Amino acid sequence: MTAKLIRELGAGVGIALPEVRVVGEDPVLPSVFPLGTMAAASAGALTAAVAAYAGRIGRSDEEGSGGRQPVRVAYGDPDVTIDVRHAAVAFQSERHFRTDGKAMDVWAELSGDYRTSDGWIRLHCNFDHHRDAAVRALGLPPGSGKEDVGRACAGRTAVEIEDAVIREGGCAAAMRSRAEWLAHPQARALAGLPLVGVSRLSGRGGVLGDLGTGLPAGIERPLGGVRVLDLTRVIAGPVAARALAAYGADVLRVGAAHLPEVPGLVVETAFGKRSCRIDLRSEADRLRELVRQADVVVQAYRPGALRAKGFGPDDLAALRPGIVCVDISAYGARGPWASRRGFDSLVQMACGIAHENGDGLRPSPLPAQALDHGTGYLAALGAVAALLRRVAEGGSWHVEVSLARTAAWLDDLGRIDGAGVPQPRVEDLLATMDSPFGTLTYVTPPGAIDGTRPRWTSPPPRQGEHPAAWAPSS
Repeated sequence: MTAKLIRELGAGVGIALPEVRVVGEDPVLPSVFPLGTMAAASAGALTAAVAAYAGRIGRSDEEGSGGRQPVRVAYGDPDVTIDVRHAAVAFQSERHFRTDGKAMDVWAELSGDYRTSDGWIRLHCNFDHHRDAAVRALGLPPGSGKEDVGRACAGRTAVEIEDAVIREGGCAAAMRSRAEWLAHPQARALAGLPLVGVSRLSGRGGVLGDLGTGLPAGIERPLGGVRVLDLTRVIAGPVAARALAAYGADVLRVGAAHLPEVPGLVVETAFGKRSCRIDLRSEADRLRELVRQADVVVQAYRPGALRAKGFGPDDLAALRPGIVCVDISAYGARGPWASRRGFDSLVQMACGIAHENGDGLRPSPLPAQALDHGTGYLAALGAVAALLRRVAEGGSWHVEVSLARTAAWLDDLGRIDGAGVPQPRVEDLLATMDSPFGTLTYVTPPGAIDGTRPRWTSPPPRQGEHPAAWAPSS
């Protein structure tokens, strides 16, 4: 099943992937959802796409097709492998991450599930302004604690609280059943969208055979010379850029001092990257200069937010013809919830996953931030597919993924008898690296091409440690 899913993912993004040898099978993680299959398919498809890009002699079958047929790879048959257990554990990477042996605590005090008068609501309060929005929506004074929030939620319906928090600019999701979600207007809007949208942008584009700012450095670092701007936070976007870094891409993460972060996660997702700071409120030209020399821009702001600042896909393509723009959202770019803030735990609640993964009486989240990690790997797949299509067809490209669309894909994969399986063995999948933060223990990236595994060659940097410039050697 997993190998078939990988082929389908390749076809969906317009490329013919080399065959992937899948090692292992579900169940791997304790869930009724086939998370190991999901993880191996998304990570395996990325590995296969990177193997295709490493060949560097893709061509499009243009006879009678206008270049729209899948890119064919003509460099032989690479041995591409993905291990289901390794991929599943990689989807839990933040859970196994240690700094000098200490695990991170990623949840703020008020973040969590609360019983309402008719069900459950999840509040996401990891950022202070989201916490304050939730407190205001509940009619509570600043500084209210978890018990205060619990009492306030108990007297109101879940959807009433959800709507109030969203109106205040916060993040919340009522627990819905699968049937309730499928009947929701946002679910219907998502139904017509591809899992990974890859489309050519209008206007002047890159030239045929455009390999970017540099040539790949061989199979060990197959994305060497590919410059990636990472404009993302928590978790899907950083995972996408981190995955590209594992294959040798030059990833420059752009943050800003005034934007909140989750301290542990910003470190755990930064392996292999450099980090700079640009305040778009006053330094937009610095970002434009980086875009002019980039190959891929990954962003996870709410749909339309960067476009309003002059950094929409068409703007980026005008700055750098041949650019690949990757947009990641919570609920997709269409429908009534298109502009809604969201995180993995909220999408699990809204889409019926937290309902079905437990007993239906109280929410039971997946044993991994699987929507985040799955969307991250799918975003990276889309980026590499667009790079391949740029080589074959020219042009600038737009990639779109969302957590909610990934949730629909997971739903389509069916169910397994995995609720009671133990957590998988992880010791052989961990490595350590010295860093400015101490000795880090982390999950190594999954996949292999001709026996060579992806890897990160540098530890997570401190935020803003590097200048807003590309590395001289990239």
